[in-house]
Amino acid sequence: MSQVTKIDQIETLILDIPTIRGHVLSMATMRTQTAVLVRVRFADGSEGIGEGTTIGGLSYGAESPESIKSAIDTYITPALVGRNGDDVNGAIQLVDKLVKGNRIAKAAVEIALWDGLGKRLGVSVAQLFGGAVHERLPVAWTLASGNSETDIAEALQMIETRRHNIFKLKIGKRDVKDDVAHVARIKQAVGDAASVRVDVNTAWSLQDARWGLKGLQDAGCELVEQPVPARYRRAMAELAAGYEIAVMADEALNGPEDALEVASSKAADVFAVKVAQSGGLKRASEVIAIAQAAGLGLYGGTMLETGLGTAAALQLFATIERLDWGTEFFGPLLLTDEILANPIAYRDFCVEIPKGVGIGATLDADKIAFFRRDGGRTLKAVAGA
Repeated sequence: MSQVTKIDQIETLILDIPTIRGHVLSMATMRTQTAVLVRVRFADGSEGIGEGTTIGGLSYGAESPESIKSAIDTYITPALVGRNGDDVNGAIQLVDKLVKGNRIAKAAVEIALWDGLGKRLGVSVAQLFGGAVHERLPVAWTLASGNSETDIAEALQMIETRRHNIFKLKIGKRDVKDDVAHVARIKQAVGDAASVRVDVNTAWSLQDARWGLKGLQDAGCELVEQPVPARYRRAMAELAAGYEIAVMADEALNGPEDALEVASSKAADVFAVKVAQSGGLKRASEVIAIAQAAGLGLYGGTMLETGLGTAAALQLFATIERLDWGTEFFGPLLLTDEILANPIAYRDFCVEIPKGVGIGATLDADKIAFFRRDGGRTLKAVAGA
């Protein structure tokens, strides 16, 4: 084993960054995004950075920022320190053997390993996955204030400034008929100038979803994301077969094993592929391959990562030939401040793939120092209503 590329140290810290507005989900309202930053230092002096981020604390999934940090510090780091830093696949396989679940924690470390390898080789992470075929990708914006007039004004401004013309509405907190009416008002306001989709975040029963999909389809909505709980695959299959509106799986996809089950049970028309939820860039690439083999649509999903995690995801999705449903890599735009020295560029309804080696991201040291939780600042991340 080369002494030069050994993993010397893995550090984690938690960042708390306010959002520009309340981000209303079916299970919580986010006012702060919390990210776990990972730094992997190698014996040759090189460094890789990664990010692990979830949504809404524990209200969304089984991992929290605190559990992500703990899993890395207590279990993943001791297993990897001293190993060959160039052997990313070996690290992935070892961690999968020693640590069950904890996909976001695994993804954060893996991103840092790919970043470090790319920097040492002088290439982008996209090149490590076969090479980028896109320089930019369509990017959606989520309308999640919960107020129709506010969302309409926001959407029209985004269209006018050519920042977004794909909108995903967060619904599921209200009665189905009220949610459908809300979506219909927004679709009527934007007309053919924009694509309108919705994300229910598992909030509906099958009966609600039957009425909901019919109403959304009639309103001109194009896609509904995870209308029922992830475990209800038979219900998802019924909905996908019963309506013209596309049904997209999200929470149902936690790595390639889930992807295979969803595809084989015909429980979705589209996969929302998230790097963190998949367990890392490599596992996300496997989820993508399953969707491609099954003839399903692809959509680049987000856990509302900062610019760091967003840059990593863009490196992977830049290598995918067809993304019929675009992406939602808008996470940095939802935050009040940027943690990258060179922010990701958004223009002409697209997000641009970061240039440079590794994931193409460099941290702003002053911003990291300001937003790190152990610096003494305290922010409330979510509210229940």
